[in-house]
Amino acid sequence: MYFVALVKFRNKVTRESVVESVRKQAMEAKEGIRYRGIYWTLGRYDVVAVFEAGNETASMHMSLRMGNDFDMERLVALPAEEARKLVG
Repeated sequence: MYFVALVKFRNKVTRESVVESVRKQAMEAKEGIRYRGIYWTLGRYDVVAVFEAGNETASMHMSLRMGNDFDMERLVALPAEEARKLVG
């Protein structure tokens, strides 16, 4: 399953917090979370991340682990090819 995460930093970003975030991503990879793109943005959100997870539970577990550092809104994403098949 694909997900899009809209993320706001809760604290000031530091070199140490970036290193810790990268460390957590490596840990998540072992749990089946695969990031397809992480983009720092200007505007309402600080980061937009596109990732794959085996199911909603794995995605929720990742979000809960990140909860102290980020406010995150997750969206389930369906590839356009699959969505087109749903149109009658």
